Order: sequence, then C-alpha cells, then structure tokens
Amino acid sequence: MSEHVFLITIGLPLATLLLIFGMKYLAAIVEARARQASDEAYRQLAAQAAAAQAETSAALGAINAHMTEVKTREAAVEKMLRDVE
Repeated sequence: MSEHVFLITIGLPLATLLLIFGMKYLAAIVEARARQASDEAYRQLAAQAAAAQAETSAALGAINAHMTEVKTREAAVEKMLRDVE
C-alpha cells in the first residue's frame, strides 16, 4: 500500500503539471487560429475598401467630366445671351 501512495503522491503533481502545460499550449494554438481568422477578415475588408475606393474614384471622374460639359454649355449660353443683348 505504501508504494501506491508514493506513486500517487509523485504522479498527481506531475500529471497536474503536464495538464497545465498542455492547456497553455492548447490556448496558444486556439489564439493563433483566432488571430489568423481575424487577419483574414481584415484582409477581406481592406480588399473591399480598395474596390469601393476605385469605384468611387471612377464615379468622381464621371461626375467631373459631366460638370465640365455643364460648364461648357453654361459658357455657351452666357455668350449667346450677351450676343442677344
């Protein structure tokens, strides 16, 4: 009986240490996977933002071209009104 008590006395703290370190490394693995998923989500968000920025830039270019056309027409109308006076 004495041997069993001795083995249990030695084995339980060692098993506890192994369990603690195992849980620590498992937590590190889970954290790394979560960080990787978060980084991937940020990459997708950045790609969507870049696409939206390109789309907005194209729309602003079209608006600028339209405004230039409006200014040209306005100048023509002003010139016509001056000629009529």
